[in-house]
Amino acid sequence: MKKTLLAEFTAREGTQDEVARLISDYAHKVREEEGNLTFDVYTKAANPRAYWIFEVYRNEDAFQAHLKAPYGPPFNTALTPLIEEDASVLTFLDPTA
Repeated sequence: MKKTLLAEFTAREGTQDEVARLISDYAHKVREEEGNLTFDVYTKAANPRAYWIFEVYRNEDAFQAHLKAPYGPPFNTALTPLIEEDASVLTFLDPTA
C-alpha cells in the first residue's frame, strides 16, 4: 500500500528565499529516491509563505528509507529556525476511492 502524506509549514517573514532554496534542493534529492513516487511542492495562492508538500512513497518500507536518508536531518535542522511552526506538520492520508 502506498504511503501518502501532506507536510505543511509557513516560512517566517523575510526567510522566503532561503526556504525556497532549501526545499528546492531537498525536493531534487527526494525525487531521486527509489521508493518516492511523488514529491510536489506548493505554496498557497493566498499566502506564498505557506508551503504544502504532497508526498507519495511506494510503501511503508520506502517511506522508512526516506526517513533514514542522510540529507533529511540537515534539511530539517536548517529549515526549523526559518519556519513559524516547531517543525513541519505532517498529515497522513488514506485513499477513499
